[in-house]
Amino acid sequence: MRIAKFIANSGFCSRREAEKLIGDRIVKINNNLCLHPSETVNDNDKITIGKQTIKLQNTIRLWKIYKPIKYICSTKDDQNRKKIFDLIPKDLPRMISIGRLDFMSEGLLLFTNNGDYSRNLELPTKGYERVYRVCINGQIEKKDIEKINKGIKIDNINYNKIKIKIDKLDKTYTWIVAKLKEGKNREIRNICKYFSWNIVKLIRIQYGPYKLGNLKEGKIEEIKVIKYA
Repeated sequence: MRIAKFIANSGFCSRREAEKLIGDRIVKINNNLCLHPSETVNDNDKITIGKQTIKLQNTIRLWKIYKPIKYICSTKDDQNRKKIFDLIPKDLPRMISIGRLDFMSEGLLLFTNNGDYSRNLELPTKGYERVYRVCINGQIEKKDIEKINKGIKIDNINYNKIKIKIDKLDKTYTWIVAKLKEGKNREIRNICKYFSWNIVKLIRIQYGPYKLGNLKEGKIEEIKVIKYA
């Protein structure tokens, strides 16, 4: 197994981050400096990152958390904002987040102890569907929804394979359900901004086969892995 994959599967960090650690010259194999991410290792090798010895996680574990608004999906922040990792109990193993939600978005966020599983769920080529419920201030035109569902280009960026439907509406708010597979950065927010839709709430309720369900805000729960669903 390649060293970068070994580190990712240990749950220490993602494969990309592992490659950076190797480039920073802080990864050792059997007390010898690792010089390239392609170096191979096995279960009998001693892998260290700095002073920490890394063990392979053979069992893939998965957790879901209800991310509140005004939390960032990062371990560090120069602006001293609240971090989603602050909500994870200290007795749980090191986790890797699967995808992200922006600062003002809430809802389903997945974590795993396995870098390969995280990468598999994130890859655009896998086409895992993300489902969101979005509350918009005021009413919206059905013709605009039809434009979005056919595919739309905004600021030279193509947004394809989006499915939006009205879920609930009254005189004040319109709730829509948005389903997408590409997962471009701030995709729903960019589309809403283009049509001058003012977002009140944006909640992710599903990621691939995994659903938010009745999980309460700020809570975390271990769930059964649907391996490479």
